[in-house]
Amino acid sequence: MSSIEINCLTSILRGMEMYIFIIILGIVADRATKLLSISKLKGNESVTVIKDFFSFEYVENKGAAFGILQGRQYILSIMSAIMILAIIYYLIKYKPSSKLLKTSLALVISGAIGNLIDRLYYNYVVDFISLHYKDIYYFPNFNVADMLVVVGTVLLSFYIIKDVK
Repeated sequence: MSSIEINCLTSILRGMEMYIFIIILGIVADRATKLLSISKLKGNESVTVIKDFFSFEYVENKGAAFGILQGRQYILSIMSAIMILAIIYYLIKYKPSSKLLKTSLALVISGAIGNLIDRLYYNYVVDFISLHYKDIYYFPNFNVADMLVVVGTVLLSFYIIKDVK
């Protein structure tokens, strides 16, 4: 790399260190919990944490949220990659000043990358968190990457609502 390329890269990344850290931390937390889930839960009974409410149960999700688009890993992978690249492009081009906006997008990016890694490596997403009410209602299983995307989206919603006023 030439010094001009390094200076250009440095200017792009300046002020983004905390958000890059959030992305990396999110990916590491997601991967670690999924690998633990694979080693401890795959092929075994679920582990009850709170009876009739919360357990860990290994699931191979070959679709998207709530099991939609089953078996369409290529489409989901392409859509995820496009979304990740679009957010990164937005952050680099427009250099938003809002910490809330940058944090929300960093969380969404980390969660999207976490699930994209699964889709590319396993051809499914590892889900292992199960919330349910007795045997009456089971919320679809999810993982840390899903939580990162949801929290990031909620924060993004707060930013949009705050910005509109």
